[in-house]
Amino acid sequence: MRALPSNSPPRSPRRSGRRSPPAPLIALSVLLVLFLLVPTLVLLGRGLTPAFLPTLASPAVLDALRVSLATTFCAVGLTVALGTPVAFLLARSSFPGRAVLDTLLDLPIVLPPVVAGVGLLLTFGRNGLLGPPLELAGVSLAFSPAAVVLAQLFTAAPFYLRAAKAGFLAVDRDVEAAALTDGASRWGAFRHVTWPLAFPFLLEGLVLTWARALGEFGATILFAGSLPGRTRTVTLAIYSALESDLAPALVLSAVMVVVAFGVLLTVRLLAARQRAP
Repeated sequence: MRALPSNSPPRSPRRSGRRSPPAPLIALSVLLVLFLLVPTLVLLGRGLTPAFLPTLASPAVLDALRVSLATTFCAVGLTVALGTPVAFLLARSSFPGRAVLDTLLDLPIVLPPVVAGVGLLLTFGRNGLLGPPLELAGVSLAFSPAAVVLAQLFTAAPFYLRAAKAGFLAVDRDVEAAALTDGASRWGAFRHVTWPLAFPFLLEGLVLTWARALGEFGATILFAGSLPGRTRTVTLAIYSALESDLAPALVLSAVMVVVAFGVLLTVRLLAARQRAP
């Protein structure tokens, strides 16, 4: 191998494929970031004051938190119990009208919450479609804590359905077949193979469902009202406090920001764990 002549010109280094973004693009990005972050930071600054804990311990705030926690946990429990079989059916079965049913189940995600509230009121209200039969049975759903749960269930359950369906689709069918070949029953294969493998997706859907139920406003105020201690959730309490006392609204808003950040961070970590394998 011949050596290069000593007087040969040095090779120019290869140009990197990365280029610095243009200044207008950076300026627009910074503008959007500031627009999204500044109101949140201002809200935290106004809410997280020395008066935060005393205001948080006030009866009105505690009642709103209690109603929100109780109703959202009920809504999430119903979502898991009723939504898991539906998601499994959509993921593993093929039947006429499946695409239409799948679309209809996703519809509450894009419907305005006020429209969802009107639909619930026309269905379960006193003069609604199922109102008279329920009235004869001694059941009154509208403007009750049960109405809050139904409003949250209607608007939040589709998030769990989408995540659970994706989880069941991601499970390798050969692994389930191997479990059945080894003598496991269908329920045993689902419990010990399918469920653990799909669990990260289910947990992500569960977190999103709870967050959506916690932030529900439009359907709740139309179908359940805003009765203190009964149907007034955190979001309704914030809206009500804006008309009289701003301190509870700021405290509850700060709580919602912290909770929302925690939920999003949890979802990001779960998604990262799903991509890790």
